[in-house]
Amino acid sequence: MTSILKAVELVGGVTAFAKALGVRPPTISQWLRGQRPVPAERCPAIERLTQRAVTCEQLRPDVEWSVLRRANTQESTANG
Repeated sequence: MTSILKAVELVGGVTAFAKALGVRPPTISQWLRGQRPVPAERCPAIERLTQRAVTCEQLRPDVEWSVLRRANTQESTANG
C-alpha cells in the first residue's frame, strides 16, 4: 500500500481527505494514480491529519525533511 493510499483510507476516503486538505477529489485521485506527486507543502497537513501514521518522509522521500524540521525547531525555540 502506498503512503498516500494509507492516508486517504485513514481519513475516510477520497472525498473526506480532499475536504480536509481543501482540495478537489480529482487532485487526490491524481496523487493516488501517481500522475502527480503530493506537493511537499501538503505533507505536514497530511501528517497531522493521520496523527503521524503517515509521515512527510513517507509521502515525499525526495525532500530533506530533517533539515526543514530542524529549522522549524530552531525557529520555535528562538520565538519561545
